[in-house]
Amino acid sequence: MYKVDLNCDMGENFGIYNLGQDEELMKYITSTNIACGYHAGDPMTMRKTVKLALQYGVAIGAHPGLPDMAGFGRRIMDISAEEIYGLVLYQIGALQAFAKAEGTSITHVKPHGALYQMANQNTAIAEAIAEAVYRIDGDVYLVGQSSSKLVKAGARAGLRTLNEVFADRNYEMDGSLTPRSHEQALILQSKYSTERVIRMVREHKVESRTGEEMNMRADTICVHGDSPDALEHVIQLSQALLEAGIEVVHPVS
Repeated sequence: MYKVDLNCDMGENFGIYNLGQDEELMKYITSTNIACGYHAGDPMTMRKTVKLALQYGVAIGAHPGLPDMAGFGRRIMDISAEEIYGLVLYQIGALQAFAKAEGTSITHVKPHGALYQMANQNTAIAEAIAEAVYRIDGDVYLVGQSSSKLVKAGARAGLRTLNEVFADRNYEMDGSLTPRSHEQALILQSKYSTERVIRMVREHKVESRTGEEMNMRADTICVHGDSPDALEHVIQLSQALLEAGIEVVHPVS
């Protein structure tokens, strides 16, 4: 049987501002990436999300981002690899503390937003992130876009890695995600999205926005939890994967 992890970015509330449907989505995913207070999240949200993950048996991961709460961590910043090392180390440590307080530990690290894109394209930044993760815990997984510089840097650092694909995003012909500013960045049709995901898991292939066929290994699938129809989409996707003979499970299970 084919196997794949289903992950979702969560814990992205801040104070009185709520985003996403974390508790409902937890029932259908196998791993969660929890915001660590820089692009979103706060101490109460981090603790609550860790406890929810434990309640539903979902693997806990740190989701460090750039210090850009106003831009939700999605704006590129002029920042050195050394600074990124410190930012990532700090944020992983924060979530690790909440996990430890609940008697558990983190299983993976996945950068957020612009930091994720920078690491997928810039070797120095990718290596800074990989080093930060390895120095904290060399046993956790590092999650990066399929076949990216981040995944390769993680492997060189001695980390286990997960190649990530996106259920609801289009790809450019170079394998990068279509920028969110583009009108075709998001895939809104659940059936089409599901068919693409199943093909990526089974055949390691996907079609770019402009029609080119590309190799795309899928160890873990990301679904975004902040869209209005996110819950319905995740339910349909998890059911379709099972019907296609694909087991949804985190690698540490």
